[in-house]
Amino acid sequence: MQPMKPMKPMESLPSDWWPASLDAPASTGSQDGWRYAYFPRQRRLAVERDGQVTLYATGDHAISGARQSRSSGTGAGPVFTSQHGDVSLDSLRRVSSS
Repeated sequence: MQPMKPMKPMESLPSDWWPASLDAPASTGSQDGWRYAYFPRQRRLAVERDGQVTLYATGDHAISGARQSRSSGTGAGPVFTSQHGDVSLDSLRRVSSS
């Protein structure tokens, strides 16, 4: 029997895709080529699609989940769940995009 070898240091996770100025997100998710992260302290929602990150102001919405919209028109895309019901990106104010 050989003695145990020392544990390797933990490898860091890949870099976060949202802006470094935001805290750790309260919720994250991804589906069908897009992903999101919600930051309640800053009241921001970061959404990445096709490599582009867009920040939205969430106002008094507390985002707790997301799903793909069932519509096929220009409003197609993620729909977020808040304490007020469903929230589309079209209803949120765009803060920035990169």
